[in-house]
Amino acid sequence: MKKIIFVTLLIVVLLAGSAAMAADKINVQFWHAMGGWRIELLQEMANDFMALNPDIEIEVQYTGSYGDTINKLNVAVQSNIAPHVVQGYDIATQMLIDGEVGVVMQDLIDADPTFDIGAFMPQVLDYYRVNGKLYCMPFNSSNAIMFYNKTLFEKAGLDPNKPPKTYEELLEIAEKLTTKDDKGNVAQAAVCWSLNCWFFEQFMAAQNAPLVDNDNGRTGRPTKAIFNSDAGLKVFTFWNDLTKNGYMVNTKLEDWTGARNLFISQKVAMLITSTSDVALMVKSAQENNFELGSAFIPAPADAEAGGVVIGGGSLWLIDGHPKNETDAAWKFVKYMAESPQQIKWHTGTGYFPVTKNAIEDLLAQGYYSESPHNLTAILQLLLSTQNYNTNGAIIGAFAEMRSIVASNVEKMLSGSLTPAEALAAAEKAATEAIRNYEGL
Repeated sequence: MKKIIFVTLLIVVLLAGSAAMAADKINVQFWHAMGGWRIELLQEMANDFMALNPDIEIEVQYTGSYGDTINKLNVAVQSNIAPHVVQGYDIATQMLIDGEVGVVMQDLIDADPTFDIGAFMPQVLDYYRVNGKLYCMPFNSSNAIMFYNKTLFEKAGLDPNKPPKTYEELLEIAEKLTTKDDKGNVAQAAVCWSLNCWFFEQFMAAQNAPLVDNDNGRTGRPTKAIFNSDAGLKVFTFWNDLTKNGYMVNTKLEDWTGARNLFISQKVAMLITSTSDVALMVKSAQENNFELGSAFIPAPADAEAGGVVIGGGSLWLIDGHPKNETDAAWKFVKYMAESPQQIKWHTGTGYFPVTKNAIEDLLAQGYYSESPHNLTAILQLLLSTQNYNTNGAIIGAFAEMRSIVASNVEKMLSGSLTPAEALAAAEKAATEAIRNYEGL
């Protein structure tokens, strides 16, 4: 009986100790917008962090799309139940700064002698620095890339090692890559990309053209949109011509999955999408028995040399938490930007490593010789001209502007507006949105 009592007391003591240890842990909530297999990958990375830091508990929560996540953050801040770390998307940068919801990361960086800002890719820092300050931690960076089906190129009598570099070259081969069934319906189209303003922004940057005034909002708050230009008209006309001739399949608004599936099922020969899809495209090509090619996004033959704009997201530390929790969240955010984690994220998705040492480590390991599509993505970024146009615009009303541009593209594709009319209407409405946001 005494032995039973002793064992019982021992179990109670152990359980009480475990409960005390759990209570002593610092809880950090992390909200993110990564769907699909990326959910498990982020959880794995958080688990690795917790194994190294048993005093910190990271609660990882998928909160929907980037837009959904920001909306939920706004509600949570107003209700005083905000998480500690939130993944914000690129175009929310100015809005989140203006909302003053985040801890200014530059202050933490300046006070932390262990943090080496020089380790980061300058192209990434060029996007996220605003007025000389870094307000968030770059994490999942991407830009547009073109994938193409080498097998379908060969079938059409085209050189599989010569993807189109210009609008003109793409239009020239598009007819050969477009096939119709017995009823005259398009069975296979030449190209596809999601109906999304992000691609318009990438195509503009590829021509070294701005979206808004004041150096894309980099040297002063923007007051108007200025994309109704020769470069803008070339993008709209290219998009319209491809559609009108049946060379392009247009998806529903922001239907990234639909665009990817059209390419994976070999219903289109070329796909312009995000570099974050590299891993998925490599796997899908193997599963569907076609040879995958990758290339830089095309630009008009006479365009001024430009480049691609960083997209994706970053990690924001949300203000209003006790110091010990903010310190733990800062430790987690730093961890996610370190080389081993960036390598795991890059190789598991296709998002760029945000640090130079991660790329150096991968080069030393011979990774890029075995992963040519990730090499294409990295080279396109590294060879991009670095200036205000390719650093990306900083606009408080960016989300609204994207919606406006996409809406007018839809009107153009339906035939209710010409490319010139759609572009002019989009610029006018975008300027109104900017002026309303800025209180002008």
